[in-house]
Parts: sequence; C-alpha cells; structure tokens
Amino acid sequence: MKKTLTALLGATLLSAPMAYAADWPTRPLTMVIGFNPGGSTDIQGRVLANVMEEFLGQPVNVVNQPGGGSAVAFTRLKNTTPDGYTFLFGGTTALTFTPIITPVEYEIDDFEYLASVAIGQNAIVTSAEQPFSTFDEIVEYGRENPMTYAQQTPLDEAIIRAIAEQEGLDLAIVPTGGGGGMAPLVLGREVDFAYSGGTHAQYTPTGEMVVAAFMSAERSPFYPDVPTLMELGYDFAIEDYRTIIVPRGVPDEVKERLIAAAEYASESQTFKDITEGNTFFPVVFIGQEEMEESVRRIRAATEEVMAD
Repeated sequence: MKKTLTALLGATLLSAPMAYAADWPTRPLTMVIGFNPGGSTDIQGRVLANVMEEFLGQPVNVVNQPGGGSAVAFTRLKNTTPDGYTFLFGGTTALTFTPIITPVEYEIDDFEYLASVAIGQNAIVTSAEQPFSTFDEIVEYGRENPMTYAQQTPLDEAIIRAIAEQEGLDLAIVPTGGGGGMAPLVLGREVDFAYSGGTHAQYTPTGEMVVAAFMSAERSPFYPDVPTLMELGYDFAIEDYRTIIVPRGVPDEVKERLIAAAEYASESQTFKDITEGNTFFPVVFIGQEEMEESVRRIRAATEEVMAD
C-alpha cells in the first residue's frame, strides 16, 4: 500500500507542471513594445500578438511604451511580476548597447530571452526628393551644408555621431519615438536623413523613401544593391533580433508555452506575409539557448569596441 501511494504521489508531482503548462494562460496577456505605434516593431508585434492568441487561447493585448530606444519599456518589464502574463517584444540593442553609454535601471541578467522570430534590418534612409540618395552623397552634401538626422535609439545616434565627427559634418540630432515618428519627418523633409528599424519598407515600394545604407552586418535580401556601412569603410554594424523577452523568474513551464507560441507564429503564413512581405524582415526562429548566448556575445563585443 505504501509503495502504491508513493508511486501515485510521484506520478501526480511529475504530471503537475505539464497540466499547469497546458492550462496556461487562464487570462489575457500583455505584450509591451518600446516604440510608438506605426513603426516596424509595432506592426510585427501586433500581427505576432494575433497569431499567439490562436495558439494560447487568450487575448494578447499590445501596450506601446516608447522612450530611450525601449529603455523605458525594459524598466517596466524588470518590475513586472514574473508570471509570463507580461512580456516584451522588440530588439535587443537596448540590452547590448544602451546600458554601456547611459544609466538605466536594468541589466542583461534581469531578463530571459525566450525566442527570436525575425532578424533586424537597420537602415539609414532619406526622402526620394532630397538631392542625395546614397550614403556617400549624404556625406558629400554634409561637408558643405548643415544637416539634421532623426534618431530612434542611443545606438544608431552614437554611430551617426561618430561618422559625423570622422567626416567633419555639422549635424543636428532630432529624437523620435520610433518609426511612426521618423517617417513624417523624412517624407516632409524636416530632417535630411534618419535611422529606420524597418519602417522604410512601407515607403520604398512607393518611391517616397530610399535606403542609403544598411547598419546591419550584412546586406538586406530585400535591397541587395544597397551597401552596409562596413562595406563603405565605417567599422560599425548593428546585430539585432526581434525577440520575446520576459523578466527573470518566470516558471519553466510558462516559458515553454511562450516559446512554443513564438515558434508557432514563425511558421504562420500570416506572420510571414506581414513580416517579410510588408516590413522586409527575414523570419527566423531562434530558441532560448541560442538567444541567451547571442545577447551576451553581442554585449561583450560592443563593450570591447566602445572601450577601444
């Protein structure tokens, strides 16, 4: 009898986490996005939220919390109860770069990086109506004329400031809260050029906006003729991933459900159509183990570059 009770108890304990995972979530979830509505992260996130709803069986509500290139959103996430009901969707530069150059209230080990669903496409863009279209032409124009640049994150601003100093440009920086704030400034020619994390995909097909160069390490498969900054002789690149991030301490079985939902979304034709067809981001699923390693690798490499 004792042996039977022990066996039953063991079976119950072993099956409990699986049952909890299958039943989770039991109420709506919140996806935090660290940029204003209308940008590439927001567009991708809202489609991702809809597809995750299909898998999880509960609404996934999107909350935009812009500021500091997602630093405000990460601060909020750090102080969230680690139950999985609130998670962040966005890029990783707010972790691999921002804490190096500015005081923030979080660090890499405050979070866990569950899955990436797309690879970032960081670009330098300008209006098609400007007297320049390539990055070399922007630099040439800037040597003779004061220029304005619309930034979105501390990282893209730092890179452009370094290039401006190197090339002797008289450059003013205009902060924006994301692609939704950047686009009207570029299209209205209120700034000369700008950083785009993907919003340009809405305007390049119409001929309103052009990509002058990519900040990514490699050329975009959607703009194969546009060079990277590294190809142009500048030793700068942004390696970024659109990732689902939670505060440290979320139960393993809950993380597994969120990871499974992310993988489900990466295989969804709806998510692929919007992410690749509308925002021109390659959809690639990367699991937690590789993402945890990547975030720390990129952070260490960035610290080394900044120290130099």
